[in-house]
Amino acid sequence: MTAYALLFTLAAIGISETTYLIRKRLLSEKPICPIGDNCTLVLGSKYGKLFIIPNDVLGLLFYITASFVAAFLVIGVGPLAFWDFIFKLSVATGSLLSLFFTYLQWHVIRAWCFWCLMSAFTIWLMGIIIVISIFI
Repeated sequence: MTAYALLFTLAAIGISETTYLIRKRLLSEKPICPIGDNCTLVLGSKYGKLFIIPNDVLGLLFYITASFVAAFLVIGVGPLAFWDFIFKLSVATGSLLSLFFTYLQWHVIRAWCFWCLMSAFTIWLMGIIIVISIFI
C-alpha cells in the first residue's frame, strides 16, 4: 500500500504540473522556464498535440486517472486486481509516450522544456516504484 500512496502523491504532482501548463496556454502566457528558455518552443511545436488533443490535457487526464486508481488501491476498492492492472498498463503507456516526447525534444525539436522533462521524470519515477514494488 505504501507504494500506491507514493504513486498517488506523484500523480498529484503531475496534476499540478499539467494544470500550470494548461493555464499558461489558455492565457497565452509564456511558462516560467527555470532551466533554459525553450519551453515555449517545445510546447508550441507541431508535436505539442497528439490526435489534436494538447499534450498537457492528455497529461492531466493521465494524472487524474492515476490518482483515482491509486486511491482505489490504497483504500481497497475492488476489484483490486483489475485496478492494479489498469494502473500498471497506464503507467507503462505513459512512460513510453514520455520517452517518445523526450526523444522528440532531443533529436527533432532540439530544445528542452523543463516542464516536459519534469512530467517525464514523474511518470518514470512512477514506473520505477511499480517495478521495485513487484520485487519487494
